[in-house]
Amino acid sequence: MAAKLFVGNLSFQATEEDLRELFAQAGTVETVRIITDQFTGRPRGFGFVEMATKEEATKAIEMLNGRLFRDRNLVVDEARPQPQRGSGGPRGDRGPRPGGGPGGGWRR
Repeated sequence: MAAKLFVGNLSFQATEEDLRELFAQAGTVETVRIITDQFTGRPRGFGFVEMATKEEATKAIEMLNGRLFRDRNLVVDEARPQPQRGSGGPRGDRGPRPGGGPGGGWRR
């Protein structure tokens, strides 16, 4: 079963191919994704690597966490699921605003 790793403190010059080659030292790399800013398209300095097995992921952490790569010490750890976000809508799950009512606001 595949295991996803978080890779932090990435050089902004690092490519997905660079990471694939680096992590291949620990085993079979399934996927590589460097996260980019949605507006500028520039790398945000972290990404994710999915290894084929849990054992290979553990080996990658042991081999690469703290290792110097492109003048930066990598942070490699198990990826954690994102926390659930609000349900959306104008106020999400925060409830209504206090006060208000008809005709509220400032008058001159």
